[in-house]
Amino acid sequence: MLTQRSRYALRAMLFLAQQPAGGRPVPMTRIAAEANVPRKFLELILADLREAGLLHSHRGKMGGYCLSRATHLVSLGEIIRVIEGPLALVPCVSRTAYRPCKDCKDEASCAIRIAMARVRDETARILDGTSLADANAEELAAA
Repeated sequence: MLTQRSRYALRAMLFLAQQPAGGRPVPMTRIAAEANVPRKFLELILADLREAGLLHSHRGKMGGYCLSRATHLVSLGEIIRVIEGPLALVPCVSRTAYRPCKDCKDEASCAIRIAMARVRDETARILDGTSLADANAEELAAA
Protein backbone atom coordinates (compact mmCIF):
# COMPACT_ATOMS: atom_id res chain seq x y z
CA MET A 1 0.00 0.00 0.00
CA LEU A 2 1.22 3.48 -0.84
CA THR A 3 2.16 5.44 2.26
CA GLN A 4 0.76 8.85 3.05
CA ARG A 5 4.26 10.25 2.57
CA SER A 6 4.31 9.02 -1.05
CA ARG A 7 0.84 10.42 -1.65
CA TYR A 8 2.02 13.79 -0.35
CA ALA A 9 5.08 13.65 -2.59
CA LEU A 10 2.99 12.81 -5.64
CA ARG A 11 0.51 15.61 -4.90
CA ALA A 12 3.30 18.14 -4.45
CA MET A 13 5.06 17.05 -7.65
CA LEU A 14 1.81 17.06 -9.64
CA PHE A 15 1.11 20.59 -8.41
CA LEU A 16 4.62 21.73 -9.40
CA ALA A 17 4.14 20.06 -12.79
CA GLN A 18 1.12 22.33 -13.40
CA GLN A 19 3.26 25.46 -13.03
CA PRO A 20 4.61 27.17 -16.17
CA ALA A 21 7.97 25.81 -17.30
CA GLY A 22 10.72 28.30 -16.57
CA GLY A 23 8.45 30.24 -14.24
CA ARG A 24 9.23 31.54 -10.77
CA PRO A 25 9.98 29.04 -8.01
CA VAL A 26 6.92 28.14 -5.94
CA PRO A 27 7.16 28.83 -2.20
CA MET A 28 6.75 25.83 0.08
CA THR A 29 3.77 27.42 1.81
CA ARG A 30 1.92 27.62 -1.50
CA ILE A 31 2.79 24.02 -2.40
CA ALA A 32 1.56 22.88 1.02
CA ALA A 33 -1.72 24.79 0.65
CA GLU A 34 -2.44 23.85 -2.98
CA ALA A 35 -1.40 20.19 -2.67
CA ASN A 36 -3.06 19.86 0.77
CA VAL A 37 0.12 18.61 2.45
CA PRO A 38 1.10 19.45 6.04
CA ARG A 39 4.10 21.78 5.91
CA LYS A 40 6.22 19.82 8.40
CA PHE A 41 5.99 16.70 6.22
CA LEU A 42 6.38 18.62 3.00
CA GLU A 43 9.70 20.13 4.07
CA LEU A 44 11.24 16.68 4.52
CA ILE A 45 9.67 15.29 1.37
CA LEU A 46 10.90 18.19 -0.78
CA ALA A 47 14.40 17.77 0.65
CA ASP A 48 14.42 14.11 -0.41
CA LEU A 49 13.13 14.97 -3.88
CA ARG A 50 15.74 17.73 -4.20
CA GLU A 51 18.55 15.39 -3.16
CA ALA A 52 17.36 12.89 -5.76
CA GLY A 53 17.63 15.58 -8.43
CA LEU A 54 13.92 15.89 -9.16
CA LEU A 55 13.63 19.44 -7.80
CA HIS A 56 15.66 22.63 -7.61
CA SER A 57 15.32 24.89 -4.60
CA HIS A 58 15.95 28.62 -4.55
CA ARG A 59 16.59 30.61 -1.37
CA GLY A 60 15.47 34.05 -0.44
CA LYS A 61 12.36 36.16 -0.54
CA MET A 62 11.47 35.03 -4.06
CA GLY A 63 12.65 31.46 -3.39
CA GLY A 64 10.86 28.19 -3.60
CA TYR A 65 10.88 24.98 -5.61
CA CYS A 66 10.65 24.02 -9.26
CA LEU A 67 11.03 20.79 -11.20
CA SER A 68 14.52 19.93 -12.40
CA ARG A 69 13.25 18.30 -15.60
CA ALA A 70 10.36 18.61 -17.98
CA THR A 71 7.14 17.04 -16.73
CA HIS A 72 7.20 14.31 -19.36
CA LEU A 73 10.64 13.20 -18.08
CA VAL A 74 9.63 12.54 -14.46
CA SER A 75 7.73 9.31 -13.80
CA LEU A 76 5.50 8.46 -10.88
CA GLY A 77 7.66 5.38 -10.31
CA GLU A 78 10.74 7.52 -9.88
CA ILE A 79 9.02 9.70 -7.27
CA ILE A 80 7.72 6.70 -5.33
CA ARG A 81 11.15 5.03 -5.33
CA VAL A 82 12.72 8.18 -3.88
CA ILE A 83 10.21 8.23 -1.04
CA GLU A 84 9.54 4.52 -0.47
CA GLY A 85 12.50 2.66 -1.91
CA PRO A 86 12.03 -0.35 -4.20
CA LEU A 87 8.60 -1.11 -5.68
CA ALA A 88 8.92 -4.85 -4.97
CA LEU A 89 6.63 -6.22 -2.28
CA VAL A 90 9.19 -8.85 -1.22
CA PRO A 91 12.96 -8.34 -1.13
CA CYS A 92 13.80 -11.40 -3.25
CA VAL A 93 12.31 -9.81 -6.39
CA SER A 94 13.72 -6.31 -5.95
CA ARG A 95 15.99 -5.15 -8.75
CA THR A 96 17.66 -2.47 -6.64
CA ALA A 97 17.61 -3.93 -3.13
CA TYR A 98 17.65 -7.71 -3.59
CA ARG A 99 17.84 -9.85 -0.46
CA PRO A 100 17.00 -13.54 -0.24
CA CYS A 101 14.00 -14.41 1.89
CA LYS A 102 15.06 -16.14 5.10
CA ASP A 103 12.31 -18.75 5.00
CA CYS A 104 12.50 -19.69 1.31
CA LYS A 105 13.82 -23.16 0.45
CA ASP A 106 14.12 -22.75 -3.34
CA GLU A 107 13.91 -19.30 -4.92
CA ALA A 108 13.72 -20.68 -8.46
CA SER A 109 10.47 -22.57 -7.81
CA CYS A 110 8.93 -20.36 -5.12
CA ALA A 111 5.35 -19.60 -6.17
CA ILE A 112 5.27 -16.47 -4.02
CA ARG A 113 8.44 -15.11 -5.62
CA ILE A 114 7.17 -15.85 -9.14
CA ALA A 115 3.86 -14.09 -8.48
CA MET A 116 5.52 -11.12 -6.77
CA ALA A 117 7.95 -10.72 -9.66
CA ARG A 118 4.98 -10.35 -12.01
CA VAL A 119 3.39 -7.82 -9.65
CA ARG A 120 6.67 -5.87 -9.50
CA ASP A 121 7.05 -5.90 -13.28
CA GLU A 122 3.50 -4.69 -13.96
CA THR A 123 3.63 -2.09 -11.20
CA ALA A 124 6.94 -0.76 -12.52
CA ARG A 125 5.64 -0.78 -16.10
CA ILE A 126 2.62 1.33 -15.19
CA LEU A 127 4.32 3.73 -12.76
CA ASP A 128 7.48 4.18 -14.86
CA GLY A 129 5.31 4.64 -17.95
CA THR A 130 3.25 7.40 -16.35
CA SER A 131 4.91 10.80 -16.28
CA LEU A 132 3.81 13.87 -14.35
CA ALA A 133 2.54 15.24 -17.66
CA ASP A 134 0.52 12.06 -18.30
CA ALA A 135 -0.94 12.06 -14.79
CA ASN A 136 -1.98 15.70 -15.00
CA ALA A 137 -3.52 15.14 -18.44
CA GLU A 138 -5.48 12.15 -17.11
CA GLU A 139 -6.65 14.23 -14.14
CA LEU A 140 -7.88 16.96 -16.49
CA ALA A 141 -9.59 14.44 -18.76
CA ALA A 142 -11.38 12.85 -15.79
CA ALA A 143 -12.67 16.22 -14.53
